[in-house]
Amino acid sequence: MARDMTPVLKRCRSLDLDPVYLGIDKKSKRNARTGKKLSEYGQQLREKQKAKFIYGVLEKPFRNYFAKAQKLKYGTTGDNLMILLELRLDNILFRLGFARTRKEARQIVDHKHVLVNGKCVNIPSYQVKAGDVIEIKEKFKGAQRYKDILEVTGARLVPAWLEANQEALSGTVKEIPSRAEIDVPVNDVLIVELYSK
Repeated sequence: MARDMTPVLKRCRSLDLDPVYLGIDKKSKRNARTGKKLSEYGQQLREKQKAKFIYGVLEKPFRNYFAKAQKLKYGTTGDNLMILLELRLDNILFRLGFARTRKEARQIVDHKHVLVNGKCVNIPSYQVKAGDVIEIKEKFKGAQRYKDILEVTGARLVPAWLEANQEALSGTVKEIPSRAEIDVPVNDVLIVELYSK
């Protein structure tokens, strides 16, 4: 399986991205970029790389998400792309506060700790739908790992389109989020322009 092994804070600096969006509390030392102005293509590429990096998606799956977003009948392609990425199972776990980072959420899903509507799902890219109930398996609920995670993520704000029950380690997708509800610092218009060339 291909993996991005780049040091996270270094990558955050190169993409001019605050690590908070990845669930990391460390402050990345920002080195002021002076003189070098990005071309139009450079800006578009950076936005695409930012979205891929935040959600932990590689190039081919990202391109597939874009193709899927183009086919959807409602909304703009850019909005649809962000919504599709936001509805990944690993991202939902991160948003519910059951993982400190999206990478950790991905690992939790991989290790078969997650049930969606009562069925075990071990595919991090699984597309969650409105009304789906996501929970950690009963036998893992008492694990020290989840106590430690909740200690860190307990104060994290759960988006309005999700409903989390921290005690029962379960959550519900109340509705499909709108683009305005997705607080990721990515300009999806530039990504659409990049792929439309």
